[in-house]
Amino acid sequence: MGAAGLDLHAGLAEVAASGGWVRPRIATSRKLCIAEGRHPIVERLRREEPFVPNDCDLSDSRRILVVTGPNMGGKSTYLRQIATAVLLAQSGSFVPAARAELSIVDRIFTRVGASDHLSRGESTFMVEMLEAAAIVREATDSSLVILDEVGRGTSTFDGLSIAWALVEYLHDTPQKQPLVLFATHYHELTEIALVKPAVGNATMAVKESGGRVVFLRKVIPGAADRSYGIQVAELAGLPPAVTARAKEILSNLEKQELDVQGAPVLARKGGESAGEGQLLLFTASEELALEKLREVDINRMTPLSALSLLASLQERVKGPKGTADR
Repeated sequence: MGAAGLDLHAGLAEVAASGGWVRPRIATSRKLCIAEGRHPIVERLRREEPFVPNDCDLSDSRRILVVTGPNMGGKSTYLRQIATAVLLAQSGSFVPAARAELSIVDRIFTRVGASDHLSRGESTFMVEMLEAAAIVREATDSSLVILDEVGRGTSTFDGLSIAWALVEYLHDTPQKQPLVLFATHYHELTEIALVKPAVGNATMAVKESGGRVVFLRKVIPGAADRSYGIQVAELAGLPPAVTARAKEILSNLEKQELDVQGAPVLARKGGESAGEGQLLLFTASEELALEKLREVDINRMTPLSALSLLASLQERVKGPKGTADR
């Protein structure tokens, strides 16, 4: 062993001893079990508060873990600490955990962060898709795949569709069924666990108290139903007028209120009813005509009576000179 190798192993030994790391057990069956795992860098940098350790348990029966939770809740740190533990263990190092049992992986694939390649004309979303394509092309049953917010670079429906299809592919495709940790803000993606037996759900625990949000940074079983994005914006210092308006818009979206084109109603101010601050789709006379039409039993009408009714409805919706009364 040369001086460089000796220095490497001495450094790993010193860090393991000072950080309370443990020797991992190498499993013969596919497994990724870590008890009270920690991120070796984050726990040293954030000395003002104790680092919250978390568990991970993946095996053949549950190969894919979908992790949801609020922004700033700790999803990305959790994914990175698991990947780091696997890398350290396979390089011969102790790992920052209370206990670890891992199988050998052939590759660690990651799709994390957000960046673009302007010089090559590649947007953030294109870079994301290129990396995702490389993962599904090269991953094997022996791989570890880390996916962080895949699909966020495009529209909500497009992104959710891509994320769902990606999880399905990694679940169903023979010889391409790796262990997967998938952090996402698409809460709908958690429903895939209902139809794919090897998919599990976990979320980052949150405590709400007096209108404030406390991020506990603890991974627990289950799925998140909120992202707390507006609360994070308040913590970041956005003006109260902006965050208050954001809450009004969010309320409209959550009520699934749509305009005449089927798009969410964003422009309505707080306190306005559905008829205020918004153009009506039909005038009063048209509404009466529609109500009359709903009451008609067409099975009991003759052709002549149907034509007569149609003529009367047409007259009702026209103005005095043949124009609509708008």
